[in-house]
Amino acid sequence: MIDKSKSEKAVNVIRGLAVDMINKANSGHPGLPLGAAPMAYSLYARHMRYDSKDPNWFARDRFVLSAGHGSALLYSILHTFGYDLPMDELKQFRQWGSITPGHPEYGMTPGVETTTGPLGQGFANAVGMEMAREYMAGLFDKDDIKLFDNHTFTLLGDGCMMEGVVAEAASLAGHLKLKNLIALYDDNNITIEGETKITYSDEVSKRFEAYGFEVFNVKDGNDLKEIDEAIEKAKRSERPSLIIVKTVIGYGSQNMSGTSKVHGSPLGEAEAKLTKENLGIEPDKTFYIPEDIKKHFEDISNEKNKQRKEWEKKFDTYKVNYPEQAKILDELLNGYMSKLIKPEDIAQYKEGAIATRAVGGEVLNKLAEVCPAFIGGSADLAPSTKTYLNQFEAMCPTDKKGRNIHFGIREHAMGAIVNGITVYANKHLRAYCSTFLVFSDYVRHSLRLAALMDIPSVFIFTHDSIGVGEDGPTHQPVEHIMSLRLIPNLYVIRPADANETAWLLSDAFRAVRPSCFALSRQKLPVLSRVNKDCLKGGYILSKREGATHQIIATGSEVHIAIEAAEELESKGIKANVISMPCVKLFEDQDIEYKEKVVSKEKKTYVVEAGVSRGWERYAPFENIIGIDRFGESAPEKRVMNEFGFSKENIVKRILG
Repeated sequence: MIDKSKSEKAVNVIRGLAVDMINKANSGHPGLPLGAAPMAYSLYARHMRYDSKDPNWFARDRFVLSAGHGSALLYSILHTFGYDLPMDELKQFRQWGSITPGHPEYGMTPGVETTTGPLGQGFANAVGMEMAREYMAGLFDKDDIKLFDNHTFTLLGDGCMMEGVVAEAASLAGHLKLKNLIALYDDNNITIEGETKITYSDEVSKRFEAYGFEVFNVKDGNDLKEIDEAIEKAKRSERPSLIIVKTVIGYGSQNMSGTSKVHGSPLGEAEAKLTKENLGIEPDKTFYIPEDIKKHFEDISNEKNKQRKEWEKKFDTYKVNYPEQAKILDELLNGYMSKLIKPEDIAQYKEGAIATRAVGGEVLNKLAEVCPAFIGGSADLAPSTKTYLNQFEAMCPTDKKGRNIHFGIREHAMGAIVNGITVYANKHLRAYCSTFLVFSDYVRHSLRLAALMDIPSVFIFTHDSIGVGEDGPTHQPVEHIMSLRLIPNLYVIRPADANETAWLLSDAFRAVRPSCFALSRQKLPVLSRVNKDCLKGGYILSKREGATHQIIATGSEVHIAIEAAEELESKGIKANVISMPCVKLFEDQDIEYKEKVVSKEKKTYVVEAGVSRGWERYAPFENIIGIDRFGESAPEKRVMNEFGFSKENIVKRILG
């Protein structure tokens, strides 16, 4: 029996905690927590399956706060429902060294499923989580035992709704009929600049119905019964659901509710007291939870623990009835994938010439054969990026266990969805996506968040330079590789040949780090001297005794550098050639190794078909052979020669 009075009081206690956190920090967004608290309470108290003492329990329901600026609400919820988030951490909201940062961060706060804040990213992450659940259900669920019957909930606001990434992700979710995805829309009609009517007149319900969602409406965002009924209906739906909840931003605030003023500014002490009086909670106490409400939250947590025990009994039966499947699941959830991947067995290319994009496809297919925890796809470019897993089906509305994902031409959602898949099983279900390098800008924010979360999402970009040729400057990436290198903690990898590609791509799926690859459209000769040292990011590929010069190069330009070094030797200058497929990996090495490879005693040149800026740490700017303008439309060889990427030009530059 639900005690309505206690539930309503608990909601207001959560609101009060959020107000206190923001006031103490003198920074934050009280509007959403005050308006959306009933939704969050309803989910955690009555609908979600979780174990607050074990936030990573794989059978839990997921909750993603896509409107991440409302983090004070999430932290208040996590604290009150028994997660390891002490009151002292709430008091340190938005402070240095706390685990309650301004926007939720994955891996920092127990119970936070993904990093959110950039609007809409969390919704697309939630779509990825639900795709991961469907895939796992397809692998492991049986007719009599459903292990992966959990739900993915996400809360988004007006700002999220306006973002293109939400449109892209919702379109795919509806197409795939991701039935356990439930989005709650905090519809308060306010953004920073004022009422949404100045910018936004979409009929959201019709829009999402057109995507393939089932839409439910809650007229009063404070009516717990109405919210509960909508969530129950959504859980029974055979389609993804959107629950539009009409709320008042800053609900309870005497002078600021319903206005943009309450979106992103603390209430202040006086207004906070008035708000608490309006909500029926102690106005003169801060960070206060009455004893009866503490017990209310504890009772709910205990009930959730019982739900887990019931699920564990089901899993025990599964282990008895399906021991082989249970063993595979256990191995997957404990990270056995890294033990199956052996780069040395894959890097076996001996001769000939092959585009590194083609090698990438071969590597992906070899990995897929041995690793079930491995899915991915492209933004409608698999025939060009070579990323289709040939022995497996595609994920589709009627079969979610397909391992090829047709993302459609939705690059932004694609990146965010891959991040959602990656975090779903605690980074043990590995995902990749692909498009042309020039379109990486469409994926960029998801790339940045993968790096911030330090999760092993893999982004495969092909057609990596002006070597694209005839398609011209709209499709010839020039600034992209260096701009991606600027993202902290992102491993940007541009291999020189088939073997470097095989070593580094297979290692990326074995390691636990965010990686993106820049692979060639054109064929590149196989280099016989490539070895395991390429995993260090940089190594001497062509060494000459008594060398006085050294040429650092990446990708296709490594071959030109080798030819130039041979020509220079005939003219009396000895130059080592250093292949540096990944600057970040190289910089991760110890100083002794780095100085052994890139000698401070040698005259250094850099050759890369991209912008020059960024290589100054290794060579004077005048010694960098790059491109500092957009490309041209012409055959690849002509373009490369015109921009100075030839043996003759490099020799000329070095000879002075």
